Amino acid sequence: MKRLLALAFISVLMATNTACGNLGGLGGPSVKIGLVTDVGGLNDKGFNSLANQGRLDAAKDFGVETSVTESKKQEDYVPNLTNYAQQNYDLVVGVGFLMTNSIWKVAKQFPNIKFALIDGAPANDKGDTENLPNVANLFFKEQEPGYVVGVIAAMMAKDKVGKATHNTVCSMGGIPIPSVDRWIAGYQDAVKTISPTTTILHGYSNDFVDQAKGKEVGLNHISKGCDILFQVAGGSGLGYIAAAKEKGVYAIGVDADQSDVAPGTVITSALKRVNKAVYDTVKAVKDKAYKAGDNFFSATNDGIGIGKVDAVVPANIKTAADQALTDIKSGKIKPKTEIQVKG
Repeated sequence: MKRLLALAFISVLMATNTACGNLGGLGGPSVKIGLVTDVGGLNDKGFNSLANQGRLDAAKDFGVETSVTESKKQEDYVPNLTNYAQQNYDLVVGVGFLMTNSIWKVAKQFPNIKFALIDGAPANDKGDTENLPNVANLFFKEQEPGYVVGVIAAMMAKDKVGKATHNTVCSMGGIPIPSVDRWIAGYQDAVKTISPTTTILHGYSNDFVDQAKGKEVGLNHISKGCDILFQVAGGSGLGYIAAAKEKGVYAIGVDADQSDVAPGTVITSALKRVNKAVYDTVKAVKDKAYKAGDNFFSATNDGIGIGKVDAVVPANIKTAADQALTDIKSGKIKPKTEIQVKG
């Protein structure tokens, strides 16, 4: 009888603990992750959608609770971040350099909440960077994948492959911020190294959302002989690709593999594995291994790469791009981080 009573007591105790979400060594309370996008939104086919994919993958693999909030304008950043902090989420992820000041404000207000910021570090109202003990700064070496796709662009232009007949390559950034300009710097470095006679044009749409602005820049570049267009402008960059498609020239995607945006036009994409950064940071929080301050993603830890290469790219050029990536990993190639051709 005593044995039965003891078993009944244990059963009641376990049921109570389960209902309270407190199983101690048997799993503990669920970890909650909140993701706040920048104004590009979840349908940018790149930066924000990748961050969201990392959130979804973490939820599936680690059993964490996750939620996402889209920001429609920059004024949404602080309230969106604050909403998750007030609900005591274990990690609040901000997507993008434009949130540096917003993260600083909210992280200061909620010192017991962990934050992560993609592409930046907290910055005070004067714009000065201030590392905080509850913010992980997730940085990428964008110049590395920029260089790899630059190898393809340079060789296509130099050898006049397919539609690349004018020996001119171009690029467009969204807004001239460090994370954008590093892509372009690596791209230009490869072109100047491999084919010094190739003309380089560069511009900005000054927007990460408006496709019409991106298309306008693209059409302008094409009118000046550009055959290969590399976009680093989020949703606005989709307009740059659209210009390439309309005029029958080539484009290079960014962040995610964008070959499906315009098959036959997008010859490859420079990959920035934002999904990996989000996924790894969620895992670190779950494993109690969260690291505030600078965290870098690069070729050495597969934080960057190259997307699908279109059949129009000859085998020798693809091999050269693969070799460049290997040489970047080994340190033999160190792509530049400063733009050389600004217009």
